[in-house]
Amino acid sequence: MSSRSLPKRAVILAGGRGSRLRPYTVVLPKPLMPIGDYPILEVVVRQLAKCGFVRITMAVNHQANLIKAFFGDGSQWGVEIDYSVEAEPLSTIAPLTLISDLPEHFLLMNGDVLTDLKFDAFWEEHVAQQGLFTIAASMRRETTEYGVLHVDEKNILRGFEEKPESAYLVSMGVYMVSREVLAVVPRGQKYGFDNLMNDLLARGSAVRVKPHDGYWLDIGRPDDYMKAIEDFENDRHRLLFS
Repeated sequence: MSSRSLPKRAVILAGGRGSRLRPYTVVLPKPLMPIGDYPILEVVVRQLAKCGFVRITMAVNHQANLIKAFFGDGSQWGVEIDYSVEAEPLSTIAPLTLISDLPEHFLLMNGDVLTDLKFDAFWEEHVAQQGLFTIAASMRRETTEYGVLHVDEKNILRGFEEKPESAYLVSMGVYMVSREVLAVVPRGQKYGFDNLMNDLLARGSAVRVKPHDGYWLDIGRPDDYMKAIEDFENDRHRLLFS
């Protein structure tokens, strides 16, 4: 069976409290924060449906009932939606241990990501390579506000840079996961992406990184949230894959 014919499954992490977005998230959970006409999580669901995903599991905790009431069984979007409820917050990876019927490969992503990444192509490449864990990554550039001094061991100036720019790859909060990864995840305790990466690196496991040169933003901070609203209004057709 080719990768294109396999049913596509996604797990969305939607249990966070969104503390960095207060006071916006006092009433609404972060995944239900509106981006234009839709909550950010609905944008994600619509994108996944367009990319051929047939089943979505939402890992929920904080204000889970609001999320469940909004999305129901997913039939409105032509997908099957079910829920995995955490009794207490488990971070980003441990919630997977509560889902008993995960397929051999599945998409895992945060519920507050706005991107034009084609999830179907990302899924198919990982499955074709029989990957263990694949991270979608975005290039970020930051310019320091200061003049940077380079000194030697005697504190003599040897170089100077006025507001230098740094570039680095960052995780987009979108991953393809092989079910065998769960063998290293402890049960019943917090265990996040950082813990998993450190454990896989220590084991010498191959973790692939897939750079994405398109659009990506998470809405975790007020400035990013306001930018996401503006960007979505300016380019909604591309971001809704329509």
